[in-house]
Amino acid sequence: MPGMSNRVKAGVIGVGRMGEYHAGAYTEIHYVDLVGVADIDEERLKVISERYGIPGYKDYRELLDKVDVVTVSVPTALHYQIAKECIEKGVHVLVEKPITYTLEEARDLFRLAMEKGVVLHVGHVERFNGAVQELMNIVSNPLLIETRRLGPFSPRVAMDSVVLDLMIHDIDIVLRLARSEVVEVEATGVSVFSNKCDAAIVNLRFESGCVATLTASRVTQNKIRTMAVSEKDFYVFLNFTEQDIHIHRQAYSEAVRLKDQLRYKQSSIIEQVFVHKGNPLKLELMHFIECAMNNCKRMVPVESELKSLEIALKIEDILKEKGVIKE
Repeated sequence: MPGMSNRVKAGVIGVGRMGEYHAGAYTEIHYVDLVGVADIDEERLKVISERYGIPGYKDYRELLDKVDVVTVSVPTALHYQIAKECIEKGVHVLVEKPITYTLEEARDLFRLAMEKGVVLHVGHVERFNGAVQELMNIVSNPLLIETRRLGPFSPRVAMDSVVLDLMIHDIDIVLRLARSEVVEVEATGVSVFSNKCDAAIVNLRFESGCVATLTASRVTQNKIRTMAVSEKDFYVFLNFTEQDIHIHRQAYSEAVRLKDQLRYKQSSIIEQVFVHKGNPLKLELMHFIECAMNNCKRMVPVESELKSLEIALKIEDILKEKGVIKE
């Protein structure tokens, strides 16, 4: 990490809900100075700049010559333009997911970052969830993966489909777990509050034989964030919100007759895995800064970043063909 004599100057462009979280997390990293924020919403800008006692800029370009690293947390449609200008100025950039609406724009940003010697990361914060990091160490040959990422609708995300808003987190993790090429994609969904698809169920089949079922919803009045993975000899259940993970082994079931009733009894050995429950966003920013300042190895290669977006966009294409996503 950078020494105290080499403090990192950070900024945030776009201080809506996610941008506010980023600003707060930067202030919790002892070797980072949050030196400014930018947003076109003057009222919002005033609230955040006053909270942290830092300058607020309506024009993000005024921030770029004052920072080493910056988070871009604006509507997805503006990601490409703003991230490109940051990179051209030599600023290291973390862009909230999804990085762009097209694979071509994403590739162009990574190409430009490489040319300029700048670090470009995508804000997949679940990678830094302690339970997910343990899961990566436990799973080696998944047969079946099931994910559920459900919650109520929020108007602030209506511009993106539930696939790019929520499911992309799980696509990213599932691709890393499967370690195999996707050979088949099936998708169905429904639009309720927007014309962009508010609930979707997706089946992915991999070359290895692994099958994944991903469910994402923003029409569910209960927040659920879970993943389950079946291997030949064990079953892993993960709760993202609680950062908690259990392994079920040596399971068996049998029928038991009690008087006039037939009951089924199931038993298994359950292990609770110790998880270091840190702040995933803070850990994400620390990793980003370490890569930017000390050229450390990124957690996920660029091609994997692009593959997550590619699969998400392929799912969206299927939903467009079915009329679930309307242009």
